[in-house]
Amino acid sequence: MRIPYRNLTSENADISTEESAIIDRIKQRRLPRPWQPLDLALLHSPAVADGWNSFIGAIRTRTSLDDLVREIAISRVAVVNEAWYEWGHHAPLGQAAGLSEEGLKVLRKSQLPEESECRGKLSQREWLVAAVSDAMSRSVKVPEDLFDALKGNFSNQQIVELAATVAAYNCVSRFLVALNVGEMNGMAPP
Repeated sequence: MRIPYRNLTSENADISTEESAIIDRIKQRRLPRPWQPLDLALLHSPAVADGWNSFIGAIRTRTSLDDLVREIAISRVAVVNEAWYEWGHHAPLGQAAGLSEEGLKVLRKSQLPEESECRGKLSQREWLVAAVSDAMSRSVKVPEDLFDALKGNFSNQQIVELAATVAAYNCVSRFLVALNVGEMNGMAPP
């Protein structure tokens, strides 16, 4: 980490009532898990940490996307941006949601193979999610043919939520890599 993580135990006497409420909201979203290095980096700016917690909390728990779609999108963003801390958290969640070991290996590749090369490893829908995540992460724009295929497999609500998830996790990964949260920059994917 390029700056020290926020030490909540030694600074408790200096925490305002507003900051304490922010800390409690973040802690509630994380339960039963402990503080994450990402939280302890963000808490240097409590207002930013609070907004982040609300936005990412909505992306993670309040969309209509199934867990597999969400975790494929997040994991692919992590690979494109070499955010291995993020990959380490989300690839296992993808597997828990049903992503095969072969599918995980496809997602871990620096360049996403063509759909035809992924048959038997990723479904068409899974490959579309990975391809859209790639397009948005690499060039921001989604090619028309890819977007048309997306419309044939997802509702308008799901398309909006997928785009928001990819955009949000591009933000997350860029923050993680810029500050080297989790001390994983320059490492190979786990």
